[in-house]
Amino acid sequence: MIKFLDLKGINDSFEPELTNAVKRVLDSGYYLLGNEVKTFEEEYANYIGAKYCIGVANGLDALRVILKAYIEMGQMEEGDEIIVPANTYIASILAITDNRLVPVLVEPDINTYNIAPSLIEEKITNCTKAIMLVHLYGQNAMQPEIQSLLEKYNLKLIEDNAQAAGCFYGKQRTGSIGDAAGHSFYPGKNIGALGDGGAITTNDKKLESIIRALANYGSSKKYVNDYKGLNSRLDEIQAAMLRVKLKRLDRDNQRRREIAQYYCENIIHPDIILPQSNMQNIETLAHVWHLYVIRTLQRDQFQKYLADNDVQTLIHYPIPPHKQNCYKKWNNLSYEITEQIHNEVLSLPMSPVLSEEDVCKVVEIVNKF
Repeated sequence: MIKFLDLKGINDSFEPELTNAVKRVLDSGYYLLGNEVKTFEEEYANYIGAKYCIGVANGLDALRVILKAYIEMGQMEEGDEIIVPANTYIASILAITDNRLVPVLVEPDINTYNIAPSLIEEKITNCTKAIMLVHLYGQNAMQPEIQSLLEKYNLKLIEDNAQAAGCFYGKQRTGSIGDAAGHSFYPGKNIGALGDGGAITTNDKKLESIIRALANYGSSKKYVNDYKGLNSRLDEIQAAMLRVKLKRLDRDNQRRREIAQYYCENIIHPDIILPQSNMQNIETLAHVWHLYVIRTLQRDQFQKYLADNDVQTLIHYPIPPHKQNCYKKWNNLSYEITEQIHNEVLSLPMSPVLSEEDVCKVVEIVNKF
């Protein structure tokens, strides 16, 4: 079986560094808010190109806490609107509604799967306070048209960088181009912990200080609570794991690009739509290929065929947010492009430890469908 994602193989490739990092934490006797977290925050901020990084428990909390901080700062309030792509993973939207803010869904570009810049302005109202930009599947979603809208309407830019660690927009890494960004270190991400983990990056010192307090029970001094906060902290062991993996992230992302390029150049089945990116140059850094997502009208048959031929795949994502039970009031809404994408997408195997033999085999099996 060619695994969709071989997490054991990925982690084995970092040995003995991971084991040594765990032992370093155990020997320190310090498991929360210690030197590993502090050092990782500094290293990750430097990598992303942001002044500040705050480790949190997961990617959803990263987005939740950013919005909560803006509310504490008086820059947002209950009922304000946040523009967000309609086809994102539901965590982006949960972070908005959890803060009693209003998600305004905007259709994606059918070719890139990222939010369509041309459709944003018509959704902006006097209540709009921010655009939450999701770099979906690992591809940069920022465009000059979006920057113009931010300036024209004085909006915040919040990046959901959960799937795009290491990606670039021009000469800047995603996660550093907005007012704040949420990052996920879920085990399957391009840089994954051995459990849940997340981070927030920003260049705003006041925002950073409030976020850091909010994520620690609303406290910047022990037993003194300035805000109604929550418990969302990156622990020492996960930080130690991430420090090991960060050193190899660019190399691993480059391997993903090589696999994606091979797929793009060699999958020639007429019924399969390949993802669009600038693959003319392998040095193009605007995509880190967290996922390699194809589309086909025969998605279910195709997935079964691949499984029968020992190729494991996943669907990202089978049900769009506006059709989920938790948002029943949206269930009668129609977002045609989003629904088309969710009905047709299928993710092929992708990881930095995928062998050349397996990559070639995937292509061969796909072309025989």
